[in-house]
Amino acid sequence: MSYTVVISKSVQKQIDDLPNDVKERVVEKIQNLASEPRPAGVVKLKGSDNEYRIRVGDYRVRYEVDDDSQLVQILQCKHRKEVYRK
Repeated sequence: MSYTVVISKSVQKQIDDLPNDVKERVVEKIQNLASEPRPAGVVKLKGSDNEYRIRVGDYRVRYEVDDDSQLVQILQCKHRKEVYRK
């Protein structure tokens, strides 16, 4: 059962702006979400039914899982100081 991972242009820009060593790890984690949308270490975010975050060093990847359509939508990929600010 494989999920489709969707990354918007704005999030792709956030990923492209990361340092190279971090970018490689983030891309690998995002690719792994296709096979396992809720991996070990994932944290479900409060205030939303299907929003999660994974940790990659000092960076966080926020994403939403839609089990009905088997879709993982990447919402943000930023440093931990910036990711939760609205």
